[in-house]
Formats: sequence, structure tokens, C-alpha cells
Amino acid sequence: MKKALIAMLFGSALVLAACGGGDDNAGEDTGNNDAGTEQQAEENGDSGNADGGTVDTAAAEKIAQNNCATCHGGDLSGQGNAANLTNIGSKLSKEEIVDVIQNGKGGMPPVNISEEDANTVASWLATKK
Repeated sequence: MKKALIAMLFGSALVLAACGGGDDNAGEDTGNNDAGTEQQAEENGDSGNADGGTVDTAAAEKIAQNNCATCHGGDLSGQGNAANLTNIGSKLSKEEIVDVIQNGKGGMPPVNISEEDANTVASWLATKK
């Protein structure tokens, strides 16, 4: 009985951690016309990346929720020793992010995802400045 209760509590905690985060700026007008274009692109599932292409935001967010949120949090703001990824694009390039995903860094182990998924997530994270 105790094992079942502990397993249920642990499972609930993981689900809640993965579901957190919202748009703190929802409904706010930033007064920046580029932000409106970026917001519209994100609503359509795409946002620009450093290469001038587009990123499938919806796919990247799904991959991140399935593979990153457990450690980095549902809003990617970091938990415990896991890094805050909300502005990682201002610190690392897409290529550097792919390298960290595939090879790990510091206390982060390599993530077992396809190269395509790693590139999708890295392109999206690189836009987070």
C-alpha cells in the first residue's frame, strides 16, 4: 500500500512539473511591431532562427516537454542543478546546444533522441534570447 501511494505521489509530481509554465505576457502589448510578427509566427507553430529559416515551435516544445522538462522544468526555467534554458540562445549557438544535447555537459547526461529531434529543439532553444 505504501509503495503504491509513493509511486502515485511521485508520478503526480512529475506530471505537475511537466505541465507548469504559462505565457506571463499574454495579452500585453509590448509596443514592438517585430514582437507581433514573432508572436504570430509562434502561434502558427514557427519562429525564426539564426539561419534565417523557421523553427517548428510546436514540434520543438513537444520534444522538450517529453525529454527536457523532467529536469529543466515545464517552463524550462531550471530545477535544482538543471540549467535555466529560457534565455540559452543568448549564451549558446544552435550547434553548441546540439552538442550539449548529444554529448551532455557538466552534470547533464547525453539525451537519447534522434539527430533530427536534437536539431529541432536546438534551433528553437537558440531563438530564446
